[in-house]
Amino acid sequence: MAAPESLSLAQARRVALAAQGFADPPPAGAPTRRHLRRVLDRVGLIQMDSVNVLRRAHYLPLYSRLGPYPTTLLDGAAYRHPRELFEYWGHEASLVPVRLHAALRWRMARARDEAWGWMRRVAREQPELVAWVRDEVAARGPLTAAEIEHDAPRETGNWGWNWSAVKRALEYLFWAGEVTAAERTLSFARRYDLPERVLPAAALNAPTPADAEAYRTLVSVAARCLGVAAEPELRDYFRLPLAATRQAIVELVEAGELLPVTVRGWRQPAWLHAGARLPRWVRANTLVSPFDPLVWERARTERLFGFTYRIEIYVPAPQRVHGYYVLPFLQGERFTARVDLKADRKAGVLLVPAAWREPGVDEGETAVALAAELYRLAGWLGLDAVAPPAAGDLAGPLTAALTGVAGVR
Repeated sequence: MAAPESLSLAQARRVALAAQGFADPPPAGAPTRRHLRRVLDRVGLIQMDSVNVLRRAHYLPLYSRLGPYPTTLLDGAAYRHPRELFEYWGHEASLVPVRLHAALRWRMARARDEAWGWMRRVAREQPELVAWVRDEVAARGPLTAAEIEHDAPRETGNWGWNWSAVKRALEYLFWAGEVTAAERTLSFARRYDLPERVLPAAALNAPTPADAEAYRTLVSVAARCLGVAAEPELRDYFRLPLAATRQAIVELVEAGELLPVTVRGWRQPAWLHAGARLPRWVRANTLVSPFDPLVWERARTERLFGFTYRIEIYVPAPQRVHGYYVLPFLQGERFTARVDLKADRKAGVLLVPAAWREPGVDEGETAVALAAELYRLAGWLGLDAVAPPAAGDLAGPLTAALTGVAGVR
């Protein structure tokens, strides 16, 4: 697109949605590795989370952009040769393209100073344990923490080595890049192994860039994936240091990769990626995960979509407003509803504890579109039915729409 000096809010929304892959045509047939790579190029990295009330979080961003797809596509890219993704601390715990391994080594190198406190403590207070754990992985990996703990010395001096200490040591080594995730068990536990036995040699042998170059690379990825963004979300995408992010922005502007723009209604300065697209429209009809990069930075979500969104997993049940695991519904270019969802796998039913509409939407039209999406999601999850919503101001219209969709299936 030509470089504008300003964008309307509607234009900024379409730029952001296109950058994230919501304007891409759906696969004509079964999604393939080519479609997977396209989504990975759009989102840059995929956040992981252990909550499994619906589906593991890392599977959902691809569903939102491709529709029903075989999750073996993502599993293969992450845990089978040749690997295209590896687990590391990107945004949070993430699946990151292996080509970004070198750009994240600055974080690995700072594990002793910047890893979480309980990781740093085990490295500082129990270095013999950390060395022993690494040796165990080298000799016997891939291994889970439980498999290493089983053989760990129970006490040495005053250490009191036990499972939690072993896990802390493994996570410190993981942060430092000395071990990596070879795979995940059915219970979602990591199997740790040495990077040289897991990751492509080309990724490991790539030269380590200077920190400034690494920050530039990561801010560039964030800017491409966001389309248009302010400083906080460019920094948040890979959880980068503030001063380093600001310097990287300056250098990317000088290089012509980032273009300063104003977005009407935004107080913050914004930057448009030089390769950003401005489609005439976006015709999405999909649910979006609470851990989707489109909504990572909640303040940006409010500025772009007028949509106030908080995940309430950690909120006590009586204090929740919308529900435990609430997914926004992206309809066209805006969020029109949100639904609390749970997969009852034993009964084969997608439960809808609550459904809520956003102000100013046509609730009948939204309910029909959302009902179709809920059945599509249920089918992808291997569930046979969708239960009527139990609560929420969209419950009535959505119940009627679900009945109508079920009647024509």
